Amino acid sequence: MVVHQAILPLRMRKPATLLGGGQVETLGQIVLDQSIDVAIVDSQLSPVQQRNLERAWNCKVIDRTALILDIFGERAVTREGTLQVELAHLAYQRSRLVRSWTHLERQRGGFGFLGGPGETQIEADRRLIDERLVRLKKELQQVRRTRGLHRSARKRVPFPVVALVGYTNAGKSTLFNALTGSAVVARDQLFATLDPTMRGLRLPSGRRAILSDTVGFISELPHELVEAFRATLEEVSEADIILHVRDAAHPDTVSQHADVIGVLTGMERDGALDENWRSRTIEVMNKADLMGGVDGVPARAGAIAVSSITGEGLNILAAAIDRKIAERMETADYSIEPSDGARLAWLYEHGEVVARRDEPEAVHVTVRLLPADRARFESPS
Repeated sequence: MVVHQAILPLRMRKPATLLGGGQVETLGQIVLDQSIDVAIVDSQLSPVQQRNLERAWNCKVIDRTALILDIFGERAVTREGTLQVELAHLAYQRSRLVRSWTHLERQRGGFGFLGGPGETQIEADRRLIDERLVRLKKELQQVRRTRGLHRSARKRVPFPVVALVGYTNAGKSTLFNALTGSAVVARDQLFATLDPTMRGLRLPSGRRAILSDTVGFISELPHELVEAFRATLEEVSEADIILHVRDAAHPDTVSQHADVIGVLTGMERDGALDENWRSRTIEVMNKADLMGGVDGVPARAGAIAVSSITGEGLNILAAAIDRKIAERMETADYSIEPSDGARLAWLYEHGEVVARRDEPEAVHVTVRLLPADRARFESPS
């Protein structure tokens, strides 16, 4: 339960406490008067700042990174999710092991005749964390290889992948359930989804697609989390269509939009996302039911207003996904031997045959295919 909150202006960030002396003293009195057990600072604290604030306020102090890590720890369910959370936790804890923590300065004895100072507690703890980090990274690598195998299997029986991205609590999982008829956990809370979830989606044209729900973004995402959860964003980089889901009713929807675009742009800079991702992105203004319906959502060029709760606008969104997939398809002509029914059936299953002419020596077809499907069909293997 939150018993007190305050927004504090900073003229400059104090190296020792982040906050000014008067602010520290005032908040210390509030902590004392209201018997506060935990103080959360919505900023990144250095180990020294955290230690000094805990001494000044005589209570536990955690920063933005620690809070997000704690929330992630509660939400993680799958093996990959728990591994990623632990990896991020250990990376964060290792950064806390500095000389400011004097209780870690105890030395262990040296080894017999070698003499000299032994291993300090801080060195031992850092070594143990490093060893655990190495093991975790190996386990995560194995999980990612397994995910890569699953992705390769999907490519052999390919359907377009549609990935949901957006700020945390924008309603992605609720939209996911509404579009697919699934029952993925959807709650009004931060980071309810930590692990990518996939379900089949039938579009108005009859075309089938795969819808992928991903972890929500947040502003000023700590470096430890960006690195640890990069694997969950792989589905975005592999997606044919990206649905950027926004909470249209949120007062900070504009800044949340900027944060999500910032993460995607960073992925582009890192080479994890191709430069054409914007052209295959559809902006979805969700939670229209909180604004009186889709007509109450301010018009935005190219954006589609929906309510995942009432279902209003979902048919328009499904049609837009259909069109966006069709835009990416290429038209090709093939001549197939009449006896090669398997190749002809493959074209019907994975593309849209728009013209066909049967002759004794060959079947001539004009078909529309996604670039990946065309390359697969035309490859010698």
